[in-house]
Amino acid sequence: MISTAPRSLGQGSVLEARRAMTQSAPTAAPLTRWVKQLIVRRLSQGLPAEIPMVDPADAGTEAQVLLLLEAPGPMTNAQNARAGSGFISSDNNDATAENLWRARQDTGLVGRTLLWNIVPWYLGPASNKPKVADLCEGAGDLRELIAMLPELHTVVTLGHFPRRGWSRFGRPGLGIGIRTIESWHPSPLAMNQPGKRDEMHAALARASRDWRRDDAGGRETFSQRDRSGQTVARWYFTADGDRVDVHPRWW
Repeated sequence: MISTAPRSLGQGSVLEARRAMTQSAPTAAPLTRWVKQLIVRRLSQGLPAEIPMVDPADAGTEAQVLLLLEAPGPMTNAQNARAGSGFISSDNNDATAENLWRARQDTGLVGRTLLWNIVPWYLGPASNKPKVADLCEGAGDLRELIAMLPELHTVVTLGHFPRRGWSRFGRPGLGIGIRTIESWHPSPLAMNQPGKRDEMHAALARASRDWRRDDAGGRETFSQRDRSGQTVARWYFTADGDRVDVHPRWW
């Protein structure tokens, strides 16, 4: 995130510069190609394919923290009557993006971070909520994205639908060590409720710290087994209550 003020993608000059970065930024180019391939694949299947690009000003393939939102908002959609940016970005020209921009600034979670949605295609107005099938399908795309983020150590789910899609369809069997931090969606509806803004800021502050530097010794571990008795997941909870899934090599 390189902007010095929120809503910067509402400025034409900033938006044009950001579009140029999609090809010039080495950490963004592979993800841009992948999103374009995802669009082509969905179009070939007759599926909704209005998918915004990742923000090239974010960390791209070097991301250590993934902020997982619900679905693209109107100001990500360049095809709307009031054209959006075409990016998933906390620099977008809307109140939700501004809330997230300010939270990232306040907590120091500016670099090393990437934004994505559990449902990556545009669902229309915010009143259109993801269905279970959307969460399942979007989580499959998410797992493809995560495979391109070798430094990733934390996923922050921002809202009910990201939390549900990640825990049910995205995280199981992923096969990497990963911390999950659950928090609120940065929409004005949530942020204007008592305590939720502070809780989201606290979650992002924790995300900015690399849990792999912490001493997990002595913590109670939990396991999940499949029907054959094979361990498929092992995890513990940090002192803050965040779940850390242990890499299978340490089971």
